Amino acid sequence: MPRRVSDGTVLPLALDRDGDTPMHRQLYDQLRGLILEGRLKAGARLPSSRTLSRELDISRNTVTAAFDQLFAEGYLVGKIGAGSFVSDELPEESLTPRRDAVAPGVQQPRRQGLSRRGARLAALRGSRSTRRTPAFSIGLPDLDSFPFDVWSRLMTKAWRRPPRDLLAHAEPAGYLPLRRAIVDYLRTARGVRCEAEQVIVVAGVQQAIGLACHVLLDEGDVALMEEPGYPGVRGALLGAGVRTETAPVDGEGLDIDAGEAAAPTARLVCVAPSHQYPLGVTMTLARRLKLLDWAQRNDGWVLEDDYDSEYRYAGRPLSALQGLDRDGRVVYAGSFSKVMFPSLRIGYLVVPADLAEPFRLARAALDDHPSTIAQPALAAFIEDGHFAAHLRRMRKLYSERRAALAETLEQRLGGGIAIAPSEAGMHLLARLAKDLAPGIADGEIQTLAARHGVTVSALSAYYAGPTTDRGLLLGYSAVPIDRMPDAVERLAKALET
Repeated sequence: MPRRVSDGTVLPLALDRDGDTPMHRQLYDQLRGLILEGRLKAGARLPSSRTLSRELDISRNTVTAAFDQLFAEGYLVGKIGAGSFVSDELPEESLTPRRDAVAPGVQQPRRQGLSRRGARLAALRGSRSTRRTPAFSIGLPDLDSFPFDVWSRLMTKAWRRPPRDLLAHAEPAGYLPLRRAIVDYLRTARGVRCEAEQVIVVAGVQQAIGLACHVLLDEGDVALMEEPGYPGVRGALLGAGVRTETAPVDGEGLDIDAGEAAAPTARLVCVAPSHQYPLGVTMTLARRLKLLDWAQRNDGWVLEDDYDSEYRYAGRPLSALQGLDRDGRVVYAGSFSKVMFPSLRIGYLVVPADLAEPFRLARAALDDHPSTIAQPALAAFIEDGHFAAHLRRMRKLYSERRAALAETLEQRLGGGIAIAPSEAGMHLLARLAKDLAPGIADGEIQTLAARHGVTVSALSAYYAGPTTDRGLLLGYSAVPIDRMPDAVERLAKALET
């Protein structure tokens, strides 16, 4: 059925509900094709997401996902209170239409050579936007507070006269002094039982998951992930050729009984027991013991994602699940990206002692060795006490910002939101009342907030399946307290649009 835009242009949109390509991608492809061909002129106003969803008989989340991608790539711009418009300044690639462009209304065929896995990876939800603002970006630390003077001094010292072992082919498991420093830290702060030989340095948690899957699972094996959960986990599992199923998360953490019932052949469970993402709950001891019992009974594995447990604001950080494991079933993963700065891209795996050598050899086969550029400086940063001191400063700072954000939200939005309890991490989860922005999906609110200059994450994007759960994830770690009122006011205006 044709749709008209503000200048009278007819949009010949047609979605194939039985095709392999997700409908939001089909809608994106067709709208982008109309823009590239010039059939949608610069400045043309598109129908609202509500109108398109009704006329195409699809969910508003589907329309919003297509619009989000077009906004992110610069094909659309938003005007507050007016709607979505074709940009006057299109991306450079659109200046010359592609000769192989598919006519609107015709489904884009899969490119020759693109695997089914590649198509699924490209269609995953939850990819990061490169256009980020400090308020309220998730997982973005306060970069202004990092001691870059100390860091630059340690980097200079490491590379002024570097030893030959830093310049030649490196150890596949990573720089040994760094692995020793990681062990000392984990034993003291996280209750992890390990030796340096069990530590594998990686680029981050997603690479850690991929490596663990290559070593422990066969292609087509089933892995359980949390529902809702971090989309990056799904991407890492899919990239390793693993099939995914979900286990629900409630106030006690992941429910392994429900997960086992849904996927009785699962071989791996990916879980964040200390601070679940995005709900922020902490797994109870009873659930932890059940999960370890599941692994022992089923010859399975648990991958523990300990991504931001350093930031706990009530009492000491909880000990890791790995410290309870007596059967060598837990692979523990951590990262320095959120506690230092994201582009550092250094994380680590702690593997069972009897698997240390297979993991080391697999790492060598898949990726040779991790970059050693920052590893010596990071080892010294930990050994000299700078890391612990930085964590102490950031815990205090983030605790104050967390309290300030919660108070400001309560003052401005009152009963319109309910802040989920959480004593750790770098974000708050605000669930939306039915009478706040009624009928508007949280994905669309995410888009509206971006137009008002704030970055929020829709809770629904973290579910693998359909959900009626409506909420916003608000990162506070990079937002100074004196900027909280303005940022919350911008968010409130987006909600009231």
